[in-house]
Amino acid sequence: METKTVADEQARLWNGVSGQAWVDQQVLLDSMLEPFIAVLRDALDELPAARVLDVGCGTGATTLAMARALAGQGECVGVDISAPMLALARERARREELDVAFVQADAQVHAFTPEHFDRIISRFGVMFFADPVAAFRNLHRCAKPDARLRFVAWRGPADNPFMTTAERAAAPWIALPERRADGPGQFAFADPRRIREVLEQAGWRDIDIRPRDLACSLPESSLVSYVTRLGQVGLVLQEADADTRARVIGAMRAAFVPYVHDAEVRFTAACWQVDARAGSVSP
Repeated sequence: METKTVADEQARLWNGVSGQAWVDQQVLLDSMLEPFIAVLRDALDELPAARVLDVGCGTGATTLAMARALAGQGECVGVDISAPMLALARERARREELDVAFVQADAQVHAFTPEHFDRIISRFGVMFFADPVAAFRNLHRCAKPDARLRFVAWRGPADNPFMTTAERAAAPWIALPERRADGPGQFAFADPRRIREVLEQAGWRDIDIRPRDLACSLPESSLVSYVTRLGQVGLVLQEADADTRARVIGAMRAAFVPYVHDAEVRFTAACWQVDARAGSVSP
């Protein structure tokens, strides 16, 4: 019952204000997270053809990048729970005339074609499952024997001070929900031991977890929009009165000064790059 409640809450968020915020901020977020495209594209191993599944594909940036890399010699499928984000992803694929399929579903329980995909990738899309072991077991079922999994997930809050600056600055004026160490949420996979345990229980092997620190940036002119629309602070500010909102925005803008360099905001994204292979027999 708890797992279903968590899954329902995630579906509500990503089909509501959280999903719409990502749609509205798509150009900014794609630019900011661009360095991770190469990390995932390298997982294709220069295959002449491949079937690729992008988990938690959102507005489609990573799925479309994989399709471009395959140049029509493979199959790319993006899966996400958010209808508004997928609507934008489909429109982007149509504009580029890329043959990409987008599926609205919870990858934890969706009935994928068994042993179908050569590569399964994700850019920050696997930390929100209600039951991570069940989710990665389901993904294992749709992976071909010896298929490769690669995803990136955030390391902990202490390693990512930029990502928690808004919360610290806003705390005196608004009440924020307490983070659960085991998620679902941005830092659900902060502990590499948990990642390994989840993947092993789900049937994956040859697990490799390594830290990646990538330099990211966004325009200074977009900073206020970014911090007031996304994350926990963004959610709470939707309901805040005008005075509280003004105080929080002022405090946050001051707190981000160390990251501002002229017209650019720069920060280091501290993540895990996780690689694994599917066993020959699905669990």
